[in-house]
Amino acid sequence: MSLVTTKDLMLDAQKNHYAIGAFNAENMEMVQAIIAAAEELRAPVIVQTTPGTLKYASPAMFHAMVAAAASEASVPVVMHLDHGSSYELAMQAFRAGYTSVMIDGSHHVFEENIEITKSVVRACHAAGIPVEAELGKVGGDSLAVAIGTAHGVYKGTPKLDMERLSEIRKVVSVPLVLHGTSGVPDDAVRECVARGMCKVNYATDLRIAFSKGLKEYLAKDPEVFDPKKYSAVGREYVKEYVKSKILVCGSNGKA
Repeated sequence: MSLVTTKDLMLDAQKNHYAIGAFNAENMEMVQAIIAAAEELRAPVIVQTTPGTLKYASPAMFHAMVAAAASEASVPVVMHLDHGSSYELAMQAFRAGYTSVMIDGSHHVFEENIEITKSVVRACHAAGIPVEAELGKVGGDSLAVAIGTAHGVYKGTPKLDMERLSEIRKVVSVPLVLHGTSGVPDDAVRECVARGMCKVNYATDLRIAFSKGLKEYLAKDPEVFDPKKYSAVGREYVKEYVKSKILVCGSNGKA
């Protein structure tokens, strides 16, 4: 199946009260793991890359890997730019063939954020590519909201403001996105989905899972020199993690 956009997927998730798992990939093995997990559970899935990842390899490189894997899959796969840090990077991803783009202008003053978001929306919508925004809705398609999550590894259990989420859901019609979900208890994520979250992002825990697999293999066989051997273990760990979070999001069987 060719890559698809998030538009119809997110609207179906919103209507039927589940969320689509969005998983950050750092290499080929993680791309393979994410899509294999979605295939097993018959779930639509979003593969994401961040600006930091795209300094490691270009948008064109990551798009080629995801598009190749998606072409062999029978479930819908989206290629998404996560936290696009500038108009220029958003356009690089757009031109590379990404089927969903996030512009994160939250590091600018609010008015500048609005203008940057408008510019990305104008360019992407002309080609039917949905846009996610970080703060405020300016003709975009989905909105990342702040209810107490953060990126990276939590030092304690995050306390999420569920009432704020419910209030936002009442006044915002576009699909809502939960960021910083690695480390958030599964029950809290399920409640967020029940209250209206349509897309749930996971990043840090995938890196941890991949690294754990590599470390365990290398500890058992420190003389190994074939990267395929230890990378395959990392891939399997990521796949199992992704499967567990697809079940939390309730998107299994929705493809």
